[in-house]
Amino acid sequence: MPIKITKENFKSEVLESNVPVIVDFWAAWCRPCLMLTPIIEEIAKDLEGSVKVGKVNVDEEGQLANQFRISSIPTILLFKNGQVAKQVVGLMRKEDLLKSFGL
Repeated sequence: MPIKITKENFKSEVLESNVPVIVDFWAAWCRPCLMLTPIIEEIAKDLEGSVKVGKVNVDEEGQLANQFRISSIPTILLFKNGQVAKQVVGLMRKEDLLKSFGL
């Protein structure tokens, strides 16, 4: 299961992670976000141990959304070594998402 990312655990879960982290910025009212949820959950299960997967609810964590200039959702960021390595915006198939991230 994806980890719920908040401003309180962002540093430890994402920035200090020793494995790449996929972070899904989403909202409960966003239909494409809801359609992406099972894909994100599948990726979390498939890549468990080699990649960490988290979700940021932009309505609850506006500060994080602003920090990464999230203007459209869903936006999925790939963090490596505490830095944003890739960004994808919008609903995608699992294969395309993994390919975009080189996973």
